[in-house]
Amino acid sequence: MPEYPPIANHGLIGDLQTAALISADGAVDWFCAPRFDSPSIFASLLDQERGGHFTIAPVHDEVTVRQLYLPDTAVLITRFLTPDGVGEVVDFMPVSDRPDVPTDRHRLVRALRVVRGTLTFEVTCRPRFDYGRAPHTLALDGAAATFHGPGLDVHLRSSVPLEAEGEDVRATVTLRHGQTAGIVLETSAPGTAVPEPVTEEAVQAALDGTRVFWHGWMRRCRYRGRWQSMVNRSAITLKLLIYAPSGAPIAAPTMGLPEQIGGERNWDYRYTWIRDASFSVRVLLDLGFIEEADAFRRWLGGRGRAARPGGEPMQIMYRVDGDPELAEEVLPHLSGYRDSFPVRAGNGAADQLQLDIYGEFAYAMTHSADLAELAGYEGWKGFSALLDWLCDHWDRPDEGIWETRGGRKDFTYSRMMCWVALDRGIRLAHEYARPADLARWTAQRDAILVQVMERGWNPERKAFVQHYDSEVLDASLLLMPLVGFISPRAPSWLSTLDAMDRELVTDSLVYRYNPEASPDGLRGSEGTFSLCSFLYVEALARAGRLDQARFAMDKMLTYANHVGLFAEEIGRTGEQLGNFPQAFTHLALITAAMALDEELDRAADLR
Repeated sequence: MPEYPPIANHGLIGDLQTAALISADGAVDWFCAPRFDSPSIFASLLDQERGGHFTIAPVHDEVTVRQLYLPDTAVLITRFLTPDGVGEVVDFMPVSDRPDVPTDRHRLVRALRVVRGTLTFEVTCRPRFDYGRAPHTLALDGAAATFHGPGLDVHLRSSVPLEAEGEDVRATVTLRHGQTAGIVLETSAPGTAVPEPVTEEAVQAALDGTRVFWHGWMRRCRYRGRWQSMVNRSAITLKLLIYAPSGAPIAAPTMGLPEQIGGERNWDYRYTWIRDASFSVRVLLDLGFIEEADAFRRWLGGRGRAARPGGEPMQIMYRVDGDPELAEEVLPHLSGYRDSFPVRAGNGAADQLQLDIYGEFAYAMTHSADLAELAGYEGWKGFSALLDWLCDHWDRPDEGIWETRGGRKDFTYSRMMCWVALDRGIRLAHEYARPADLARWTAQRDAILVQVMERGWNPERKAFVQHYDSEVLDASLLLMPLVGFISPRAPSWLSTLDAMDRELVTDSLVYRYNPEASPDGLRGSEGTFSLCSFLYVEALARAGRLDQARFAMDKMLTYANHVGLFAEEIGRTGEQLGNFPQAFTHLALITAAMALDEELDRAADLR
């Protein structure tokens, strides 16, 4: 294997139950099955020797690589250009007729073709089950191989012969102009029927079906603004990160990718955060995808009905099926991406208290009249009970939006989002004439606003700050005007925005906060947070600073990778850091684009 590819040197494919990352070198170096949060089968991104990979690459010393998506689809094309020929690997995962039904069967199709000259490809398939901890056995018969692992079989069917290499397989195939080959990897429960042999017709039919699915889905998108291609790619990425059987969006399909190369900030993001998922649903609603939002509403209703120790109605994150158990473990046998250790599976932050999640949930669920009607009276009763609980419990220190491990604080953002929950509940009760203790809700909502204005404001900094009695700025507060807590042109807000400009913004990129000024219980530093950079664009736009907003937007888009994807953070030299791709970043890109379009159009109408 070559050196670790940059995190950004990947495209994402998936079938709405799991996903794979494919590097520009032609390697599937991250793939978990049968679900996003299942143990990995290929994880060379976290350990090249022990993680496993499935690589198709040309045998040539002079290779130029280009990677792109088939427009408005999740079909990824990797092009290899050499002096002797140009070849392509077309990668995709067909979406089943019933993606809402959980299954162990997932297909990853890799179609090879040469479009000029002659090219020889080398194929290597080295699965490593259970994050590389479990051995497997190989059964090989010509062009058919089956890897038997613990609780799962991986079948490899090829249109060219395969050779054993220990318990792994390899192949070499030479194609001339116009010739094609196909290799299909399929997972299944042990002992189930083996897949059919690979034919050119079957591969083409699967490709056509996948293209039709994504084009059909994208036709529902309402966005017609200035950043069409980036918004479309972000929407598809959000869709790829939704587990269709439950409707629960995950934060990212990966684990362990570092926020600082060689550092310890390496988390598992393959779960459903109430916060991230709620914002994702809000964005999908804005784009016109009501079905996805309703599916998440139903999933979330199930979480609210589940009893939890400690009395909170919900915890901050769950597995995609709603299981609250996410015990965090270190995988000591994996070296980590570029020696970024420890590699963690599971997430110990699941037990944290983060009161803002109720505001984000309300913000999303009350955004659409269609969604409110779908929830019905039973949905309202659950929502109303949550707000009754919040009236008694909002005034407590918590761990905050950034899941710091340095102790609970009175975070300004958490209080603000409790205000959002009550405010949206009051509005909805009035609009739909629903039964509610409006006097109590209103009193508590107003108490929160007064507290934030008096204790969250720091007169020396002339800014709202991260938590009470501190002087630390926090980019999460960029949401203050965006959720309606304060006017986007109020003097106190513009003063806060100016303070952030001076301290948290560098060349339009935005840091979450200064960990040296506000210790978060972890060693090391991190890059700028791409979610915050797009929130900054939206805040500038709403504040009327349109030239600055548009310049910041266009600069931020230059940090996207070659196929339009973003990780969680941007490092000092422009490299992408953290888990990839990150739903939070892509949803913020969409909201920034929509807000900036709206403000630019309004300004043009006033001329």
